[in-house]
Amino acid sequence: MSRYLIEAYQALEAYVPGEQPQDMQYVKLNTNESPYPPSPAVLNAAAEEAGRLQLYSDPACAALRDAIAGLYGVRRENVYVSNGSDDILNFAFMAFAGKGGRAYFPDISYGFYKVFGDLYGCAYETIPLEQDFRIDPSKYHHRDGLVVIANPNAPTGIALSVEEIEGIVRANPDHVVLIDEAYVDFGAESCVGLTAKYDNLLVVQTYSKSRSMAGARLGFAIAAEGLIADLDRIKYSTNPYNVNRMTLATGVAAIADNDFYMANCLRIEATRAKTSARLETLDFEVLPSKANFIFAKSDRIGGGALYQELKKRGVLVRHFDSPRIRDYNRITIGTPEQMDVLVNTIQSILGA
Repeated sequence: MSRYLIEAYQALEAYVPGEQPQDMQYVKLNTNESPYPPSPAVLNAAAEEAGRLQLYSDPACAALRDAIAGLYGVRRENVYVSNGSDDILNFAFMAFAGKGGRAYFPDISYGFYKVFGDLYGCAYETIPLEQDFRIDPSKYHHRDGLVVIANPNAPTGIALSVEEIEGIVRANPDHVVLIDEAYVDFGAESCVGLTAKYDNLLVVQTYSKSRSMAGARLGFAIAAEGLIADLDRIKYSTNPYNVNRMTLATGVAAIADNDFYMANCLRIEATRAKTSARLETLDFEVLPSKANFIFAKSDRIGGGALYQELKKRGVLVRHFDSPRIRDYNRITIGTPEQMDVLVNTIQSILGA
């Protein structure tokens, strides 16, 4: 850190992404990427658009917004597109909490929420998960600020129902409720349908997980027209060309190939169920996940020790060294072959 960084930012604890080691070839199950590549149509769209990179992208993202609107049954004015869903979360904290405002989110959830709260100087409260790591919806009723819930939650994978989310939205009519649906396509229920009923609901999704485009950096939000206009105001005050031409083109192509991606999600769900069952036969506790990962622990080995032993043997998982969850590891669901390697390696570690 240099001496030029202003004091307000000197105490920031930045978000720590999942590690990307380059020292060897790993079975990479630590960053919740899709194990399956994009569809051929998406790859073709990227190659075709690469020849036009001398031109700025469309700042209105009109073609992509129209494609998303058509898939989800809303209007273009209800769709916002950005450089990854993290950018939308960033803008939401800026716009709807900000300095002097308040925010509420679970104590165990996506790590960027705390970072954004600190970045914008809002007063935030982390609400403890229940003993079984579930969110109690009633604890988010009648709050006086931005409510942010990842559904399914990360790193637990546990999801709330649409009815439970609606109760939260209805109980906070004067404040925005942001539902981060990064993992919703792996078996949970989306709340997009509620956006036609409530003007304070902001639903955020990403192409990084279910649509195999983590490297493209593309996210979108669906909400009432007023909230989308708020996000657009911030976008046009910072970076109007926030989504590049290749990403816009591939985003449209991925929507056209939606059946391809949803079939991949079903494959991942099936692999998740099989892997969970196999780990349970090894006496692991596996939380009930609706995401493309599982959260698991064993009484036979600590979470940190298992993470380290797996890494030595070429398998990467994600370990969080905070008190309530340090016995667990978050394991991305890869291909069936990758999960065979994982389970066989764990058997070897436990046997040793």
